[in-house]
Amino acid sequence: MYQAKSILQSLLMILFFRFSISTDSITLTQPVKDGDVLVSGGESFALGFFSPRNSSNRYVGIWYNKVSEQTVVWVANRDHPITNSTGILSLDETGNLVLRESTQPFVFWSTNVSGVENNNDVSAQLLDSGNLVLFQGQNREVYSWQSFDHPSNTILPGLKFGIDKKTGMNRMATSWESSGNPGIGEYSFKIETSESTQLFLYKGTTAVWRGGSWTGHGWSGVPEMTQNYLFNVTYTDNNDEVALVYLIRNSSIFSRLVLNESGKVERSTWHDADRRWIVFWSAPKDECDGYNHCGPFGLCDPYKSGTFECDCLPGYEPRSPQDWYLRDASGGCKRKVGTEVCKEGEGFVELARVKVPDTSTARVNMSLGLEACKGLCLRNCTCMGYAVADISGGGRGCVTWYGEMIDTRTYSDGGQSFFIRVDAEELAKYSTNKPKSSHQNPFVIIGLPVIAAGLIISMLICCYIRKKKANQSKREIRLGFSDSLKSMEGSFMEKDFGENVDLHVFDLSTIVAATDNFSFSNKLGEGGFGSVYKGKLLNGQEIAVKRLSQGSGQGMHEFTNEVTLIAKLQHRNLVRLLGYCFHKEEKMLIYEYLPNKGLDSFIFDQEKGCLLDWKKRFLIIRGIVRGLLYLHQDSRLRIIHRDLKASNVLLDADLNPKISDFGMAKIFGSDQDQAITRRVVGTYGYMSPEYAMEGLFSVKSDVYSFGILVLEIISGRKNNSYYLENSVNLVGHVWDLWKQDKALTVVDSSLGDAYDAREILLCIHVGILCVQESATDRPTMTDVAFMLSNRETQLPTPNQPAYIFRQLNYGTDSTTASASCGDGSVYDRSITTVYAR
Repeated sequence: MYQAKSILQSLLMILFFRFSISTDSITLTQPVKDGDVLVSGGESFALGFFSPRNSSNRYVGIWYNKVSEQTVVWVANRDHPITNSTGILSLDETGNLVLRESTQPFVFWSTNVSGVENNNDVSAQLLDSGNLVLFQGQNREVYSWQSFDHPSNTILPGLKFGIDKKTGMNRMATSWESSGNPGIGEYSFKIETSESTQLFLYKGTTAVWRGGSWTGHGWSGVPEMTQNYLFNVTYTDNNDEVALVYLIRNSSIFSRLVLNESGKVERSTWHDADRRWIVFWSAPKDECDGYNHCGPFGLCDPYKSGTFECDCLPGYEPRSPQDWYLRDASGGCKRKVGTEVCKEGEGFVELARVKVPDTSTARVNMSLGLEACKGLCLRNCTCMGYAVADISGGGRGCVTWYGEMIDTRTYSDGGQSFFIRVDAEELAKYSTNKPKSSHQNPFVIIGLPVIAAGLIISMLICCYIRKKKANQSKREIRLGFSDSLKSMEGSFMEKDFGENVDLHVFDLSTIVAATDNFSFSNKLGEGGFGSVYKGKLLNGQEIAVKRLSQGSGQGMHEFTNEVTLIAKLQHRNLVRLLGYCFHKEEKMLIYEYLPNKGLDSFIFDQEKGCLLDWKKRFLIIRGIVRGLLYLHQDSRLRIIHRDLKASNVLLDADLNPKISDFGMAKIFGSDQDQAITRRVVGTYGYMSPEYAMEGLFSVKSDVYSFGILVLEIISGRKNNSYYLENSVNLVGHVWDLWKQDKALTVVDSSLGDAYDAREILLCIHVGILCVQESATDRPTMTDVAFMLSNRETQLPTPNQPAYIFRQLNYGTDSTTASASCGDGSVYDRSITTVYAR
């Protein structure tokens, strides 16, 4: 079938070129009529008449000649279509390209160039870059007009995107009205200049997304645009122009930047083997990309796990706490009550890896360095913050902000540092207590060495005493864990774990240094029991620090539970706990650092989801199976995780899955099958019905959660965010499609057609078996492992899943389940105080 399709396409292309013009030029004697096709010298692009999808109107356009799917990159008569096939594109007596009907004088489109001296020397040529150019005279390097100066919805390599300061021309992209109408749509994508040059996407006159200012490496709002980018990028900002030109490094690759009709800017490349365009970057792509999403002085952080993405800049608080509680941050933030800048002790807090605020009203001085910029801002009481203008080559230039600062957001990688002005009290919260400069004070030169000698001797004595006390303290902590766990888990813990919690005990000072005093820039996310920070030990080892909230009533229980459990669990598909820190009210768990974060950050993200093909997703599913099988059967005690979900499956550098977060896990004896609890914990959308309703949990509770997770991995959708007319959630939708033999329609679109249909159907079948309403009907993880390893095995017919027809009161943005369930939480956050009836 595939070969036949290819042969048919080849024949059509041969027939198509039979009507092509052999030259790449238009002259006074050789126009282009409807039905003719002009082909560039290298045969990369073609020009001719075309009709968009579902339209009979005719337009003159340029498209890729070697791409089997007609992809138009430029349109001449966008808002003036010809309604018949009598169109002709020719050179007229004024030396301009004009588009007319052959029988009518009306001009549908023209290059409209004035001042042509001798029209006998005029010609037009389609270059292999996709640029249609108009020549006058013998100098063919000087264009009277070019299509690259008038882009449609596509920015091609070599096109000078930006502003000609002499003429005021702004070469911008504008969307089509629709897929069937190339007329100028409501979205525009362009460079703007004021004090600082920025990139903007508009809907009409309203800013939709800001690509940020130019940092020397790229746009601050496009962190993917680095020196290792796919293109050679040239940025020019002088008295004549401000423009960006990119040239693709590999000329055999077709790549384009398109502003589509729905208001998305997409970068895609043509994959000839798959015969389709593949999008590898787009914007806007998350809530924080929305322009001014968190209001004035707000900071948007899309990586905050399970919480509202908006926060206030240091030194600020929500202007309307009630609105923020309802997740409306449009009102932004204001200075904290009782604080005032421009007083002694004030300073700046550094926010790393951010898109700096909108620079439309900022001031730029390219002659200043970073320290001089700080001084400039500090001397002006109206200056709110500063940043380096150009971060390349060690940094140069100074940007300072005055008045409201809007549209600031964080990135996991990329961006730049921004320094926000705060008062002395706020500065102390972020201070690392660095010593002040001595300025060569005589006391320092003469007296300090004498005092230092005495201090060194005292310190040596103190270190000996501290070390002795620390060893005793560690022993007491271990004993404390043992006592606490014995009381919680009874004889099972006493028998198998006893006092030997074989983990490293970290000093608080070590963790503070590793995380730069828990700096905001090192914050990886936030969960139900506190925040997680990235850290780096003195030996260079990267760690993840889970800092439990001091206000959490369940903190000690989960902390003790997780330390004791993970210390004894050794499996390649379980996250590795390196140690813990326990100091007064501080309780911290130190894990191995996994650079790819949670599985949810991939499967629920349209862009990153493309990085997980089906082969990798299937390996992740099987890795989760191995991890659960170890917990349920192969470890010394049977362990029920009770909070298995996408965000609790972390991915290492090779995208191998590791189950994490054992704060809610329960331990069973080898002869114990199930238990009942009044304290139901877990996450809405993943909890089995018997557990959520009756508090009854067993290994089948984890099996149910696993089934939900499998369906989410296949579909790229959250269970509770998938609402359709006849089904409440993803499970219900899959069940409906399964009964209609249409289950493959649920497959994540980012997978395209590159997957094993039998393998996916097998996984969907297993997933449905795992989410059946009755726990006794669900397979064990041993059964699941066998099913996924043996394709020819006849699987049982599944019964109706749970939770598919009952109308629920919560969704992705809900905060409670129902009045009878106590305190709930947002979907994908753990529930900790729900009691079963």
